Amino acid sequence: MNKLIKYTLTAIAAVSLLNCTGDFEDINTDPNGISNQSLTQMNNHIGGSFTPMFLNVFNVTPAWNYQLQQGLIGDVYSGYMTPPTPFAGNVNNMTYSLVDGWNGFPWGDAYGSVMPFALDVKNAVAVGGDESGVKFVHLATIIRVSAMHRVSDIYGPIRYTKFDDYTTTGEYDSQEVAYEAFFNELGAAIDGLEAFEGDAQFIPFDMSTLGGDISKWRKYANSLRLRLAMRIVKKNPALAKTQGELSLASNAGLLETMDMKINTGFSHPIATISGSWGDIRMSAEMESILKGFNDNRIEKYFNPAEDPSLAGAYKGIRMGIAIEAKGQYVNHSSIGSVIDGETIQWMTASEIWFLRAEAALRGWSNSGNAMSNYEAGIKASFAQHSVAGVDAYLVDNTSTPADFVDALNPVNNIAYASNPKIAFNASGTNEEKLEQIITQKWIAMFPDGQEAWSEFRRTGYPKIYPVVVNNSGGTIDTNIQIRRINFVSNEVNTNGTNVTTAIGYLNGPDNGGTRLWWDVAGSNF
Repeated sequence: MNKLIKYTLTAIAAVSLLNCTGDFEDINTDPNGISNQSLTQMNNHIGGSFTPMFLNVFNVTPAWNYQLQQGLIGDVYSGYMTPPTPFAGNVNNMTYSLVDGWNGFPWGDAYGSVMPFALDVKNAVAVGGDESGVKFVHLATIIRVSAMHRVSDIYGPIRYTKFDDYTTTGEYDSQEVAYEAFFNELGAAIDGLEAFEGDAQFIPFDMSTLGGDISKWRKYANSLRLRLAMRIVKKNPALAKTQGELSLASNAGLLETMDMKINTGFSHPIATISGSWGDIRMSAEMESILKGFNDNRIEKYFNPAEDPSLAGAYKGIRMGIAIEAKGQYVNHSSIGSVIDGETIQWMTASEIWFLRAEAALRGWSNSGNAMSNYEAGIKASFAQHSVAGVDAYLVDNTSTPADFVDALNPVNNIAYASNPKIAFNASGTNEEKLEQIITQKWIAMFPDGQEAWSEFRRTGYPKIYPVVVNNSGGTIDTNIQIRRINFVSNEVNTNGTNVTTAIGYLNGPDNGGTRLWWDVAGSNF
């Protein structure tokens, strides 16, 4: 509770400082305290706005907010986790009856605690008149893109490029326009921050493991650009290659030796959702892949099942099945030590190596060798989690994902749809190599289900099991699976004209079966 109060007061202070009157100094200077001039010199009038942004790209408190922002959308649709709880009589997101009261949280968190505070930073710097303050604008922009590409990858069109103007703040961009803005803004930040390398003014406000180091923030922004470039590769391959090659050639470098995490000061929300509430468990896909591959990371990602009949095995749950009561599956494997501590993962070094591996398959300049990058990604993931056995793992050319067997109901049993191996198949087709790369990338990005869901939709890998119970009323195809979340009711009710325009930017109706702009069916090459 004390942490929550501290966070709230920080946010209030930021807003208050940015809405002060012209005679603030005359009426608010405390002769025994810190003057407004001193606050400005220490950049606290700017720095306070970073706290809510850091804490809401992934909302960290209360845990139920994270559960609705991430846990019951990306975390389940990615094939990472499955609830044992039959929420709303089992008519819910997991069975494709999309719950509007849940699905507005990614939108609300972004437009309540990210976009406005990024604007506050921009306005405070403009009012301050100090040209060096532009570094804070670039840093806020990087965080804003970190948040808003995730929001766009949930809904599609978003309010973005016109948000800073009061007269147009309700207007939407198509996802194509939003992504073009992401690239332009990241490029400007990467270039603009170069002059500030060695500047220490962001250190007091940086909640990330980058420690306020501007050179590391350039690496992160450049890595984010590479991620987004690959996201659009099937829709706009020329732009993807241009942006990807800019990242691969940039003097900013990439996060190849470090992970990007946020020191939140709060326990990871999944620790509460899984441990205290028992509302999330290992997925069927994680069981199939990790157990089939004899992957030692399973011991960090999950705990052995508590059900005595499972004899301490790791056991998952298939999503979208008939569940009558929580007690049926709650004693399956909970989430393991990967979520211990007070950090939230935004990006890992392993992801960068897998991006480079795919870039090499696609012939992008400066990407290196696909096999070497693939193996470096696996090694980075094993090292991140302090897991042994990577050398033997890399040369395993026999293990494949296992078929899934439900512990309670054989109607949920299902064969894994392909047989990718671990050892890189240098003689395979690009499609076969890509399945290996994305399958290992999927393992390594855990527990960031939103990013994993986006990659599944983009590539079709790894193979995610279809639901057994489909309550969508025909709007979501069981085999094609869910592609997006519909626009939230608050927007429809209060910003209806602009929502109607935004629906026109979609490739179909405003429901979960419509593909996003970058989500192109068919082969990846």
